[in-house]
Amino acid sequence: MTHDAPAAATWGLLAEYETADQLIAAARAAKAAGYTRVDGYSPYPVPEVADALNFPRSEIGAIMFIGGTCGALFGLFMESFATAIDYPLVIAGKPYFSIPMYVPIMWELLVLTASLCGTIGLFALCGLPQPYHPLFNVPQFDRASRDRFFLAVEAVDPQYDPVQTRALLESTGPASVAEGPE
Repeated sequence: MTHDAPAAATWGLLAEYETADQLIAAARAAKAAGYTRVDGYSPYPVPEVADALNFPRSEIGAIMFIGGTCGALFGLFMESFATAIDYPLVIAGKPYFSIPMYVPIMWELLVLTASLCGTIGLFALCGLPQPYHPLFNVPQFDRASRDRFFLAVEAVDPQYDPVQTRALLESTGPASVAEGPE
């Protein structure tokens, strides 16, 4: 009595393209067909793909703004506490609380905290580090960072049907279409 091995779960389909223009056209076709769980991979940024897939705007700007504002306010608080409350000194008749005197430190802390928040926010929003992704199991995907362009449609997409999705991807003229195992 033999037991059949269970079929490997499918993460989705991955289409390989030779040019960025082919990837852009394929992304538009997938979006027009109603797919929502689609992503594009390329060796360099291709803004048209992000536009075609309706990627949301990044939150990095807001994260850096909030981080920079907090850093500048911390610098203002730290210096005003030190010079006006904890150890007040009258130097050349200047007031205890003098904003112009605080500007250099506030600026430096603004830049420092904005850059640190931006770096940490980027890693958090991108889900990095990511030592494993199901697409790493597809041999062709090694070329995504060198010279090939890829469009992936996830199997969890409500529109996903293995046969119809493959037919759609093949109609866009890819070099290959591969199934990504889970």
